Amino acid sequence: MTAKIPVSVLIPAKNEELNLPACLESVARADEVFVVDSQSSDRSIEICEQYGAKVLQFQFNGRWPKKKNWSLDNLPFRNDWVLIVDCDERITTELWDEIAIAIENQDYNGYYLNRKVFFLGKWIRYGGKYPDWNLRLFRHELGRYENLHTEDIPNTGDNEVHEHVILEGNVGYLKNDMLHIDFRDIYHWLERHNRYSNWEARVYYNILAGDDESGTIGSNLFGNAVQRKRFLKKIWVKLPLKPLLRFIIFYIIRLGFLDGQAGYIYGRLLSQYEYQIGVKLYELRKFGGQLNVPTHLSEIPPVTPIPEPVNASK
Repeated sequence: MTAKIPVSVLIPAKNEELNLPACLESVARADEVFVVDSQSSDRSIEICEQYGAKVLQFQFNGRWPKKKNWSLDNLPFRNDWVLIVDCDERITTELWDEIAIAIENQDYNGYYLNRKVFFLGKWIRYGGKYPDWNLRLFRHELGRYENLHTEDIPNTGDNEVHEHVILEGNVGYLKNDMLHIDFRDIYHWLERHNRYSNWEARVYYNILAGDDESGTIGSNLFGNAVQRKRFLKKIWVKLPLKPLLRFIIFYIIRLGFLDGQAGYIYGRLLSQYEYQIGVKLYELRKFGGQLNVPTHLSEIPPVTPIPEPVNASK
């Protein structure tokens, strides 16, 4: 029997019965596994119990903290190191071997993991989707997710998805990739990105308003990969024709066409996603930072009554 690795895995979940079996199998080498659930109505809890994971329920108050920070604050981890894994992600054997060695190094308090994103059964290697660095392995007492002040926007979910971890101390990079393979269909991709676009629109709105970056990872052209992306986003939000630009950058400039039909579909969906963000940003700016809430009730147009049909028999 393979010895357990002294790492506590944290998996945020809600109605993930399709993804959980493969995810839980991939983290079986961890010393303990927590699944923090949001009142799933499918077989998620039953599946977690079958794999020996500890299940806790998270009750979102609609504000802050969201699920991952709440878990980092409240779960009784018995290990110093936590590995955060989404339900549609898999930790390979090679990555586990590397993790076992990495956590023995006292010079680092955390590590970035690189993700391979699969879409329609194909690894999306181009278009800027790889490498895709995420700080997922760290000493849990030293790291928390940033707050980008989006919690007042509804329908963004109860989980930190695009926020990044702020960590004290040195951070390294692991060589082996984690896999991002969602077993759900395009319907769920669109549903998920509809929520994400609410969040992104608020982030764009905050950037344009010049919000303070304190409490975040910050933006820095000469920083790490995540800070560089944040710096470029501050320029991106001011550009015109972003849906078209996003497709051109993904599909042509960053060679997304080399991923074939899957790459083309992915690029079109990203362009549509950018359009959704833009429309919702317009909505936020029109209604003073709120989604679909008129500033004054007088702005709501009157409803014209529908005339009753004439009875031809009379």
